[in-house]
Amino acid sequence: MNINRRQMMIGGLLATTSLGFAGAANAAEPIKVWHHGGRGDGERERMEALIKQWNEQNPDLPAVLEVQPEGAYNEQVQAAAASGGLPDLLDFDGPNYANYVWSGYLLPLNDLVPKSVMDDVIPSIIAQGTYAPDGKVYSLGMADSGLSIWGRKSLLDKAGVRIPKGVEDAWTMAEFEDALAKLQKLEGIKYALDIKANYGQGEWYTYGFSPIVQSFGGDLIDRTAWKADGTVNGDAAVKAMTHFQGWIKNGHVVPASEGDDAFYGKQTAALSFVGHWMWPAHSKAFGDDLVLLPMPNWGGKHVTGNGSWCWGITKTSKQPENTAKLLAFFMGTDNIAALSQAMGGVPAVKSAAPKVDLYKEGGPLSLYLDQLNSGMGLPRPAHPAYPTITAAFAKAVADVIDGKDVKGALDEAAKKIDQDIADNSGYPPFGG
Repeated sequence: MNINRRQMMIGGLLATTSLGFAGAANAAEPIKVWHHGGRGDGERERMEALIKQWNEQNPDLPAVLEVQPEGAYNEQVQAAAASGGLPDLLDFDGPNYANYVWSGYLLPLNDLVPKSVMDDVIPSIIAQGTYAPDGKVYSLGMADSGLSIWGRKSLLDKAGVRIPKGVEDAWTMAEFEDALAKLQKLEGIKYALDIKANYGQGEWYTYGFSPIVQSFGGDLIDRTAWKADGTVNGDAAVKAMTHFQGWIKNGHVVPASEGDDAFYGKQTAALSFVGHWMWPAHSKAFGDDLVLLPMPNWGGKHVTGNGSWCWGITKTSKQPENTAKLLAFFMGTDNIAALSQAMGGVPAVKSAAPKVDLYKEGGPLSLYLDQLNSGMGLPRPAHPAYPTITAAFAKAVADVIDGKDVKGALDEAAKKIDQDIADNSGYPPFGG
C-alpha cells in the first residue's frame, strides 16, 4: 500500500542497493528489480536477503535490487517509463496497477508464472491484480493487508464494552460509537480512538477510511459506469463521513499533532484503528492484554480494506521468463511465511499460513484471514484513473477532518475524478 506513514519513515533520499552478482561477469544480464523500501521496519533488509539468497542459488541468473523512496515512487515509475528505464521486475502499490496496465507498462502473468504458484495465491491478491478488460492477472503481492481495530482487554472490560468474538459478532455503528463514549470516560484516557491522522493526507486516508463509506453502500466511484458523481458524494458516502466527522467533533479522535504512539506508547488512546503493520509495536507494549477486534459493520455491509504492494513484470523487460522465475521464487511458501512471521502481513499464498504462528488457526492475527475469507475484502477500484481517485478522496477526508462541510468536500472529489476521466475520453476500453 502506498500509505504516507511509510513516507515519513523513509524520507526523501534515494537509496540504491546493488546485490550479489560479483564473480558473475559472464552470466546473464542482471534482472533489475525496483522496490519501495518499506516502512523502516526491516522490509528493505528482508528483500536484500531474498535477492542475496536468489543470487547464491542462481549464479547464472543474477538479480540487482534498487530501492527507491516511496514518497515519489509513482512519479519515478512514470519518468522511467517515459525514458525507457523501467526495471524488469517492478514493485508498486496494488491499486496503481490498472493505470500501469492501461499505459502499457506491464505484462500479464498468467502464462509466465507457473500455474502451481498462481493456484496457491489467496483469492484477494488475485482479485487485486486482475484487470477487468481482459481478465488477466498483472500483479502478485507477497502479502495482503489487514485492517481492523486494536484494543486492550482490560480497558474494554473496565468500560463495560462488549468484546466481539469474531467476524460475525462485530460491532454495529451504534455499538462502536457507544464504545467510544464509554472508553473516553476512563481515567488516563484522553482519546477513545487513534485513526493514525499523523500519517497525513495520502493513501492511508483512502485505504483506511473508504471501507466506512463502502459499508454504508457508497464507494469511491461507480464500478460499472465509472463515474464518481452520485457515488463518492452520494447519500451513503455523506452519511458515512458525517459519522466520521462526528467522532472528531466529539473529541474522540487523536489529532495528528499527537504523533504515532498515543495507543501503544503514551497509552492515552483506548483503541487504534490501523492495520497489521502495528503488530510488533502493539504486542510489545501490551502482550496478552492486546486484543484484535473485527472491523465494525458500520452501515449494514461488512467491509475491510485490503491490498498490498505487489510485483509486476514490465513490457520492456528483455528477459520476462527469467524475471518470472525470480517472482515465483519470491512467492515460494517458505519465503512468504518468513516475511509474514516477521512483519505481520497476511501471507499471500495458502500454503504459508499454517507455517506462520501469527496466522495459523487461533493465531493472534488469524482474524485478518477470517475477514478476507468471509468476502469482506474490497479492493480499491482497478481503474486507470486511480491515482486521481485516491488523491481526490484523500483530500476530501483531510477537509472533513479539518471540519469542512462533508457534502462539499465529497462534491469536490467527484468533480476532480470525473474531470480526469473526461479528459482521457473515458480511458477506453473502460468507456466514458
